[in-house]
Amino acid sequence: MRTVISYDVSDDRRRNKVATILEGYGYRVQYSVFECDLDADQLRALQQRLRPLIAKRGGESVRFYGLCAECRERVSVIGQDNAKELGPVVIV
Repeated sequence: MRTVISYDVSDDRRRNKVATILEGYGYRVQYSVFECDLDADQLRALQQRLRPLIAKRGGESVRFYGLCAECRERVSVIGQDNAKELGPVVIV
């Protein structure tokens, strides 16, 4: 399932780690927003990797929005569209 993931992390080091992890799963469409094609197991694994990097206080968060196939087709963009067709994710 195509998943839109956004994050708000105040610490530079942890924010860079979050971005690096997400780059292994999908692609950046905005500074703090990624699109990834994930199955349920990949989503759980990604959430487990990110959880320790998010401060419980201070308003930090990572949000996951699952897009159904029909919803994907209805996405509209003003400006440059950075969407890509993703192949299967391979985690080594």
